[in-house]
Amino acid sequence: MLLDKGPSVVSNAGLLAVILGCGTAGKDAVALARELLKAFGGLRALFSAGYSDLKRIKGLGNAKISRILSCIELAKRQFEEAVIAKESIESPQDVMDYIAFTMRDLKKEFFKILYLDQANSVLFIEDQAVGTVDHAVIYPREVIKKALDLAASAIIFVHNHPGGNPNPSAQDLEVTDKLFAACRAVDIKPLDHIIITPNGFHSIINSRLAAVG
Repeated sequence: MLLDKGPSVVSNAGLLAVILGCGTAGKDAVALARELLKAFGGLRALFSAGYSDLKRIKGLGNAKISRILSCIELAKRQFEEAVIAKESIESPQDVMDYIAFTMRDLKKEFFKILYLDQANSVLFIEDQAVGTVDHAVIYPREVIKKALDLAASAIIFVHNHPGGNPNPSAQDLEVTDKLFAACRAVDIKPLDHIIITPNGFHSIINSRLAAVG
């Protein structure tokens, strides 16, 4: 059916079965795919799964897990290509369109940096740190060095809150101020610091502008 009518008519379980390639003892690939989707509660949670999460599913060996993780990674890279191909970043929503898929359901905090040129096109996306955002893991001098190496004109900072609270902590705001100050010292525009949650995002710049005006 997939080749005759196209992949859009195939169910999620059917498409996942193609990726799995085969089932396991007493269970065909489609049945295994349905069990996998049920275990994670759907595609969104599955696409945020890691090796250890998948390894707990009976019937998934390393070969099947490798296929699943490869497909997830390809999807993430496609989103990254899409945001890099944009002529310019106009708003936090433009960043969210890419970041939501790659960061909203992560179980640990990740800190990403988007380096932009004069037209606000994305030059490079860097995974800067994993873990709680603080001075121990975010080094302004490294951020600035990378920006200068890329000849970047502007920067957007992004990190996620796995717990779901979109509001910045005092530590988030302190790190933001230090990073913004470092950028301005070398005439690089810090456009925003965006916090991603499973259900949305928070723009620190927009919230500060709202508070002022």
